[in-house]
Amino acid sequence: MRRFVMLLASTCAVFMLLAAPVLAANIHKGKVVEAGSGKLTMTDMAGKNQHTHAVAVDATITCGGKQCGLEDLQAGATITVRLEKTSDQTVVTMIREGKAQKASK
Repeated sequence: MRRFVMLLASTCAVFMLLAAPVLAANIHKGKVVEAGSGKLTMTDMAGKNQHTHAVAVDATITCGGKQCGLEDLQAGATITVRLEKTSDQTVVTMIREGKAQKASK
């Protein structure tokens, strides 16, 4: 039994170390107000709580499941964003607009 507890504890410790970067990411949904010049202004899903984020130069941005640019995001579009804290600030590292298209047969 003691061996099992030690194995379980060490497995949990390893998982926490590996999962830390993912757990540090903050993912939320909202609507685009304005996008461009390295900035994203958005609201919550209800159209309230307007806020602006810096967008990382290497951020992954998709529109309808296809790669696009920050300037391609249209006002009012529903988006999902991932924020990650770097050494000096929090930046957007992923923006996903709309629903991904299903692969055709």
